[in-house]
Amino acid sequence: MKNFKRFALFTIVLICLIFITTVYYNYPKLNIISGFSAKNMCSCVFNGGRNPQFTRNNDNNFAPVNLAKNKINTENNTAIASVYGLKSRTALYRKGLGCVLLPVDADIDKIKNAESPVRNIKANNSPYPYGDLQQKDSFFPNVDYEQINQIVNASFDNNEIQKTRSVLVIYKDQIIAEKYADSLNKDSKLLGWSMTKSVMATLYGILQYEGKLNINEPAKVEAWQHDKRKNITYNNLLHMNSGLAWEEDYATISDVTKMLFLTDDMAKVQAEKEAEATPNKQWNYSSGTTNLLSGLLRKEFKSYPEYLNFPYQKLIDRIGMKSMVIETDASGTFVGSSYAWATTRDWGKFGLLYLHNGNWDGDQLFDKNWVEYVSTPAPNSDDLYGGHFWLNTPEKMPSAPMDTYYADGFQGQRVYIVPSKDLVVVRMGLASGDAFDFDWFLGGISKGIE
Repeated sequence: MKNFKRFALFTIVLICLIFITTVYYNYPKLNIISGFSAKNMCSCVFNGGRNPQFTRNNDNNFAPVNLAKNKINTENNTAIASVYGLKSRTALYRKGLGCVLLPVDADIDKIKNAESPVRNIKANNSPYPYGDLQQKDSFFPNVDYEQINQIVNASFDNNEIQKTRSVLVIYKDQIIAEKYADSLNKDSKLLGWSMTKSVMATLYGILQYEGKLNINEPAKVEAWQHDKRKNITYNNLLHMNSGLAWEEDYATISDVTKMLFLTDDMAKVQAEKEAEATPNKQWNYSSGTTNLLSGLLRKEFKSYPEYLNFPYQKLIDRIGMKSMVIETDASGTFVGSSYAWATTRDWGKFGLLYLHNGNWDGDQLFDKNWVEYVSTPAPNSDDLYGGHFWLNTPEKMPSAPMDTYYADGFQGQRVYIVPSKDLVVVRMGLASGDAFDFDWFLGGISKGIE
């Protein structure tokens, strides 16, 4: 009996020590952990249409975010998260704007009643991708359907590790393979994370094509006009080689985590950073840069509603991405670095727009040269990055065509554009890196097309 009591006491002490150690280690991060959990839960439930339990078991089920506990309030459209009851954070859903993480001492009524974009969502009685109807069956003799289906199906094997949510393969505008994980389907909205950066860049391509902006001109940041930052151009920002200081580390309290989960106005964060190098001399991937571009885009319009409607009028609704929503921060600026939601098929439309050199069923959105711009290596990027799109190299994906370029998001979101194969491939998931072999995936699909 004494031994049992000693063992029980030892177990209790050990549990307490583990608890105290966990809280001590993570306490500086609790604001960020709670913020991520609340924001992602809110967006998945209210914007993505998924239930809280599914979100806990999937979208928020990774360390240290899974330390947080959430409460959903469907009456006021909020998600509240805290870690061990500490550092409670609240995210609020607004129709048309998605979810926003509320700042401390926020004017909730002002944020809640923020203006929404005007959407122009019309029915179109044409087959996908240009309309709402199902595609007619077609057969391409140069396509090895067995090879492609084998790769697509294998992408969902061992899915507790690979965590693939959807795969869409489009050849010559025709869906030739499509598959979804359990509980998801073609109508499920999925977060693109940093694929949103490519969407934001496209808005600059449209402005450039319409003659309203020259990306080679200095960026209009007032605070830069009296120091060496005044020479930073939009082109430098789009190429991620402005020379500005930035730390993109999601595992620590860094510039990017503080921006996404502690900042009211995300466009200001990069603008306030000092220059570490002269423009065009140092490449540094920065979500802050994209949100700065979003804030600069806002300055191009005389009124806030014009800015709010621009992405939808000139891009999103224009090519029928009806499901897409780009969420804003508390200041009303689009979070161009991270927060675009859309169905897998609508992400596919985005890829097709680039595959067709900016032309959408006869409507030219941006110049063909813009495609060359985004898919040409930025200086000092080791040929890995263009204009807010990633590029393939022999070291990156040796099995895939070298002309591949793509939108890339956290946890393995991808929209691949492969001009030499007339191919767009979308993969959405919750794991990347070693958990999913993108070279095998895209290389195998590409080999299925002669």
